[in-house]
Amino acid sequence: MKVFEFFNTYLSPQWEIYIQPHLNGLRPDFVLLNPNVGIAVFEVKDWDLSAMRYGVDKREGKPPLLWGESGGKRFSLQSQNPVEKVQVYRNEIFSIYCPRLKKNGGFAAVTAGVIFPFCPERQLFELLGPCLEYRGMDKYPQCNPVSGLESFFNGDILKIFPQAARGSSFVMSPIQAMDLRNWLIEPDVSASQRDSIGLDKEQLAYVNTRTQSGYRRIRGAAGSGKSLVLAARASELLKMGSKVLVVTFNITLLHYLMDIAVRYPGSTGRSRKDITWLNFHAWCRRICMENDADEEYRQLWSRGDTQTVLNYDLPALISYILDNSENIELYDAVLVDEGQDFLPGWWSVLRKICKPGGEMLLVADATQDIYGTASSWTDEAMIGAGFSGKWAELEVNYRMPATALEMAANFASKYLPESLRIVPRLSQIDMTLEPCYLRWVQHTGVDDAQLCCDEILGLFTRAGSVGLSMADVTFLCDVKSIGYEVVKRLGVKGIRCVHTYDPDEKESRRQKVGFYMGDARVKATTLHSFKGWEARILVIYIERGTTPQALSLLYTGLTRIKRHIDGSFLTVISKDTQLKMYGETWPDFVEI
Repeated sequence: MKVFEFFNTYLSPQWEIYIQPHLNGLRPDFVLLNPNVGIAVFEVKDWDLSAMRYGVDKREGKPPLLWGESGGKRFSLQSQNPVEKVQVYRNEIFSIYCPRLKKNGGFAAVTAGVIFPFCPERQLFELLGPCLEYRGMDKYPQCNPVSGLESFFNGDILKIFPQAARGSSFVMSPIQAMDLRNWLIEPDVSASQRDSIGLDKEQLAYVNTRTQSGYRRIRGAAGSGKSLVLAARASELLKMGSKVLVVTFNITLLHYLMDIAVRYPGSTGRSRKDITWLNFHAWCRRICMENDADEEYRQLWSRGDTQTVLNYDLPALISYILDNSENIELYDAVLVDEGQDFLPGWWSVLRKICKPGGEMLLVADATQDIYGTASSWTDEAMIGAGFSGKWAELEVNYRMPATALEMAANFASKYLPESLRIVPRLSQIDMTLEPCYLRWVQHTGVDDAQLCCDEILGLFTRAGSVGLSMADVTFLCDVKSIGYEVVKRLGVKGIRCVHTYDPDEKESRRQKVGFYMGDARVKATTLHSFKGWEARILVIYIERGTTPQALSLLYTGLTRIKRHIDGSFLTVISKDTQLKMYGETWPDFVEI
């Protein structure tokens, strides 16, 4: 904070100050930007060099190794070496984030500085001198300032940041500044994490009450807040001292639900660690491991096809274990999200771990029936599952901007079966002021991955897209091989992605567990894995979209778009010719 106050005090108002911005997976301490002068990136270390022994070892053909020594033990500090860090920051700013800077002189527009506010400068230069020399930074101190205690406490802005004196530059312009801002602007998902979730009266009624039987089922349209109600109810039950299990089918959805629970007003902050969050099959695996049934679990997979095992054989084994074991963990409440993906038999198994008089909650949207399981929930099955009376319903959409909602509703009316259709509607008091940019690209070419990359990058050069954060981009694909190729091609351009497309299924599963929207990189995953999530900037590739499940999957993707005061962006790239007529109804339709 002291360094921020320093820059805020001594820099002219034309300088923008970014504190630990999301920079394609990097988190520099400060980035300074003046559209007419240049860019600066600073690494700040509050180290006290007298607190322990520090040193640098020169290495042949490698950067000098920074180390520390305490209690007679030496350990590497190279991962924290500020000289190496700012070198990485500056190289990527020049080559990736500001590609329109001129090849030669443009590099001089980027200052890479190091600040040690509590270290005497003589001691600092003795330590870091070999590192600066190795990188050639000692030859250009104007662009590579290193400063310590004296300059900081004397308010010597020109020693800490010499380029602050400049009023203009022939290599820097507002265009380059706009390129960089796309990476510096805080992602919408990060800003959202600081806000409490908002619930209307109807949603709050479900959060704060239970039925007499303890069983409740809620269905609703996409974006109506079903997951918000479930996560908020889980947090509310935790506050009451209940032991809570939240179960999903989708592995990646768990992170989203945990984020919501933490943001519930009055949450104690214990929601992540004190509520049990598992996808259904991971819970089944845990039951087997905890009840000495590892061998039985392994034998299942040699009996038949994977779907039969997952849908029927594994739940049957879990049911047997629960009926015959004394080592079963019971819960006061079991809450199931995206219930349309569950089979009634799975629900029956989960009922066995709910304490007598406990609570069971099922939320669902049959319109998003991407696995063809929603039809299993007949009225008879519902009665057998412990439910009575009608579904509780949430109809008002709070997620989607009006124009996107209209297109999604048109899609549902045209392509989805009426018996399973729940079309979202806007609130009567919704002013629908948020802009939304809808683009449909009908693709007839062969290089699908390149077109996807072009559409992603094109978002940041089109008119009307100023102020976007690259970290808010989410790419969804129904073909993993194409998704993987898109990730690789973006990587060649230096754009990092967090994705779930690995060809190795075990690795892909691990990636799903680690996938979350708070990551500072571009997000890339399958349409299946993104169900339940939301994003401000979406690019969707669909190769085949005319089977019932494929149509439900595309509808699910269309309803993931999140409204934003500065605008939302949804691009669909379709190779399915049967969807062309629908695509032509979009505001921006092109055929490539």
